[in-house]
Amino acid sequence: MNYRKLGKTNILVSEISLGTWQLGSKWGDPFSEKVAYETLDTAYQLGINCLDTADVYQGGLSESTIGKHMKDLPNKPFVITKIGRKLPKQDQSLYTEEVIRNYIDDSRKNIGVDALDMVLLHCPPSDLYDDPKVFKILDQIKQEGKIKYYGVSVEKVEEAIKALDYEGVEAIEIIFNMFRMKPAEIFFEKAKEKQVGIIVRVPLASGLLTGKYHERTTFGESDHRTYNRHGERFDKGETFSGVDYFQGLTAVQKLKKVFKTESLAQIALRWILMFDAVSTVIPGASKKEQVIENVNASKLSPLSKEEMKQVEEIYNTYIKSSVHHLW
Repeated sequence: MNYRKLGKTNILVSEISLGTWQLGSKWGDPFSEKVAYETLDTAYQLGINCLDTADVYQGGLSESTIGKHMKDLPNKPFVITKIGRKLPKQDQSLYTEEVIRNYIDDSRKNIGVDALDMVLLHCPPSDLYDDPKVFKILDQIKQEGKIKYYGVSVEKVEEAIKALDYEGVEAIEIIFNMFRMKPAEIFFEKAKEKQVGIIVRVPLASGLLTGKYHERTTFGESDHRTYNRHGERFDKGETFSGVDYFQGLTAVQKLKKVFKTESLAQIALRWILMFDAVSTVIPGASKKEQVIENVNASKLSPLSKEEMKQVEEIYNTYIKSSVHHLW
């Protein structure tokens, strides 16, 4: 495993980390603590030292399972958790000091720690970045020792750039992949200038970039890839990175021809690692075999300039016009 610095925290994190939205389950399926432990064990053994979770994942089970698993580990992973999605709606006025403190205390209790390694606001509304109030609250809680570092998880590049204006923000989590290239245009360089770490989420476009899906693939009724393709429940950019499923399949076929492979997952992760502004990538895994496949991306040789150019051409031809201006 290779390690990269997480911005100005100076913490070295595995360049391939573990996202735990579907820890111990597939999207919508029942949670299995046994499978979750096997997944976490495998990640630990393979050198993953950074986990990304949230208070809403499996209703807190993701956080608490991580806490139980790492309790007796000699070298504890760096745990990033997110807060804010338990609110009844995303409204800036609801981000009160009492609410933020309660969420942080709940996560501390779930994970079983006195201080959270890093807490991120979980895709808050865009107008929150225009008011420093929330960031001052986080600064105060950090001074009290209840969190070590903080940052934000965002939907849009514009939100990420606004977040860079706050000195206390030490990392920004953002969607970036072969089907969502806009962050690399301006944001990456600005983040490097400010020494802010970049955590890449949805790196495989909800599995679309694994190359394993086809026109007849079906997903479970409670899987967001079924019910949120058009943003029915939350931002549609969270599902297949906002790309039309069938248009995405067309682009995937073009990518397969470039890399001469049926499974694109490792290539898609290695492509992200070509950008030195990226601190870590957090592909999810619902079982240990997926962790192994993800980690192997770190062992691949760098992509060639010609391969990088071809990926960009496919994006420009099949994807850009439908997503680039939205996020």
